[in-house]
Amino acid sequence: MLPDATMIGTIIAFSLWVMVPAMVPNTFAAIVGGGAPMDGGRKWRGQRLLGAGKTWRGFIGGITAGTIFGSIQVYGAHRVVPWPEVAVQWGFGPEPKAYLIVFTLALGSLLGDAAGSFYKRRMNMARGQKAPLLDQWNFLLGAWFLAAVIHFDWFMATFVNGWMWIGPLCVLVLVLVFHRLANILGYFMGQKQVPW
Repeated sequence: MLPDATMIGTIIAFSLWVMVPAMVPNTFAAIVGGGAPMDGGRKWRGQRLLGAGKTWRGFIGGITAGTIFGSIQVYGAHRVVPWPEVAVQWGFGPEPKAYLIVFTLALGSLLGDAAGSFYKRRMNMARGQKAPLLDQWNFLLGAWFLAAVIHFDWFMATFVNGWMWIGPLCVLVLVLVFHRLANILGYFMGQKQVPW
């Protein structure tokens, strides 16, 4: 049976809700970044491994922010929602594993972002140079990949089984819009060199 509009809307809202811990870190990493670069200035084949924009402070700060936001979601779902079975289904599963899933999404997000920077350096792309789709989706793909490796059953139930795959497809589209708006905001706040 094909899903109706209500079901599709619910799946999309669910997918966005679950991906909050992966969407928060990138923005916070840009805001709190600076300091020692993750690659220590090392080069490979004449190019920096990651570049000056990927710092330990941003990496740790971004993961911390994503984990905090996700933990608030988990805590709220299990403490505020009066139906425990709904709290478990609507998000990250039962505690305490739910907190580990949240951390995994945040970590995977910034690992994906770092992998994108590594790829851009190998392609001789300058810092801030546009890389359509890669710039917008690297953190999502990183979060999904790490979650699939570490929490395979949860990943399948949340993003693949049944009609759930509709959610990630819509998230990919919506993130293009969100990412653009967040980068424009970061640019005007002086935290990003370019508005993309």
